Amino acid sequence: MSEGHRPFPDLPRLTDEERVQRSAAAFERLRSRHSCRAFANTPVPRAVIENAILAAGTAPSGANHQPWHFAAISSAEKKRAIREAAEAEERKFYGDGDSAAKAGDEWLGALAPIGTDAHKPYLETAPWLIACFAQRKGGIEEDGTTQNYYVSESLGIACGLLIATLHEAGLATLTHTPSPMGFLRELCGRPDWEKPLMIVVVGHPAVDATVPEHALRKKPLEKISSWL
Repeated sequence: MSEGHRPFPDLPRLTDEERVQRSAAAFERLRSRHSCRAFANTPVPRAVIENAILAAGTAPSGANHQPWHFAAISSAEKKRAIREAAEAEERKFYGDGDSAAKAGDEWLGALAPIGTDAHKPYLETAPWLIACFAQRKGGIEEDGTTQNYYVSESLGIACGLLIATLHEAGLATLTHTPSPMGFLRELCGRPDWEKPLMIVVVGHPAVDATVPEHALRKKPLEKISSWL
């Protein structure tokens, strides 16, 4: 064994049939995940958010630098400030009547079946917002100078684990990506070398929450895979 290495941890000893069953069960749970845009204000224990962030922190990353930071926000005042700043950017994106939309007609047409607009009340209603930041520098010690690698890829995988864990906990989520998001760094008190990637909205769905029919369309296996 190489110096500085440890044996690979034991994995479950399963038969091939058990592996197929477990992978199918995981798929069945995850296929019920959908973005939610109507949240109840029902509280969610902080421990659930902590566990989800810990799960995100197990993601692979370039040189194991773990180039991410997750700001968990429950303060009503902070959520209101984030909503106001996000909606200001969204009005530019969708157009506010006084000026043309920053998004082109094609982009707005693609969003039409989902029914989104500049109004984002869930940013204030949901009990938790998790602002996900990509650390361009810092290394594992977060010294602010060490170069990080594959930052977007690493954080993207971590966000996937975060969302999957929250879904496993029986919670609804939404990824919100207003652009630009510089306001988020300021509101969360994060350093200049961190770039906000997304806000993950977390909570229980409102009783009248719906899923657009368009969002139920998923590409079949033959469309998303090839076997060589």
